[in-house]
Amino acid sequence: MTRVLAVSTVFPPHRYMQHEITEDLVSGLPPGPERELVRRLHAAAGVESRHLALPLDRYRDLGAFGETNRLFVELATALGSEAATRVLQDAGVRPEDVDLVVSTTVTGIATPSLEARVAARVGLRPDVRRTPLFGLGCSAGAAGLARVHDFLDGRPGGTALLLSTELCSLTLQRADTSMANLVAGGLFGDGAAALVAVGGDHSPTSSRTTSRASASSRTAPQPSGSSVPSVVAARSRLYPGTEHLLGWDVGDWGFRMVLGPELPALVGLHVTEEVESFLAAHDLKPGDVGAWICHPGGPKVLDALAEGLGLPGSALAASRRALAAHGNLSSASVLQVLKDVQAHRPPPGTIGLMLAFGPGFSSELVLLAW
Repeated sequence: MTRVLAVSTVFPPHRYMQHEITEDLVSGLPPGPERELVRRLHAAAGVESRHLALPLDRYRDLGAFGETNRLFVELATALGSEAATRVLQDAGVRPEDVDLVVSTTVTGIATPSLEARVAARVGLRPDVRRTPLFGLGCSAGAAGLARVHDFLDGRPGGTALLLSTELCSLTLQRADTSMANLVAGGLFGDGAAALVAVGGDHSPTSSRTTSRASASSRTAPQPSGSSVPSVVAARSRLYPGTEHLLGWDVGDWGFRMVLGPELPALVGLHVTEEVESFLAAHDLKPGDVGAWICHPGGPKVLDALAEGLGLPGSALAASRRALAAHGNLSSASVLQVLKDVQAHRPPPGTIGLMLAFGPGFSSELVLLAW
């Protein structure tokens, strides 16, 4: 099994309370009903504070997409390097022992991709395998862990680094008064998260072993008995006919949010069925899950998931704490939630489920065991 040795998060230094961001955005709108609508939406978002890549007053002067994207590359590279360095230190892993680095982002475009720019700063080997992921949106943190698991299943002596860097604030369209953009303006924050995982046969002297791991059986996972979680299995799912409900509309202005009002209902219907099916394949039910690592897409999404699965109010507490403290960090959020869950030290024998949703509409599930 893949073992997650450490998870770390870092944030830009510019932190603001929700009401400060709200009033700054309201000040840029003409007098009218949109001002009160923004205040109501932000107050209902479940967010208390957020970190931003730039000081709040800088956003008024941002120019065209080219300028904003150059800022993204510069700031995301620095923040991602910090997150990667920290998690390697926390895991006790040398940078040169990393065999694979997977990077995720959906808030800017970088070629070379972010992990290529981070590699030399962090000290990764020149021959490190790289897998940049773009376009998976908020689901990419869970998808990235699943792809790390795929790699380590084939190289059980290996070591992998997952890096998620999202600067959501640089995508906000201040002049766009669509409901999708107004909702996004109250939810999203900036940050980076990183994770180090190793294969089941890993030891400090065998990080490049290439022997094949035995295939995982479709039975109830045996707890790892460790203080760190192990990945048991993963599942990806696309829901046909929903492509228009979540994503980016890309133009000269940059990224414009596409966010359909049907999303909470889709989560309550399709994702809950997917979760139950995935767990049943491993002889489990939602009640057997002791650690829910759910992407905090917003209060309505979390409420729909809890209702659909019949979860107690405490089940998604870590997701609600992450949303309140940092906002929705897109792909980095689910890793922030995992860090929070791990900090509370689930007892040996705990079964965990990581789940996240993204453009498509799609979902990613990762089954964990402590």
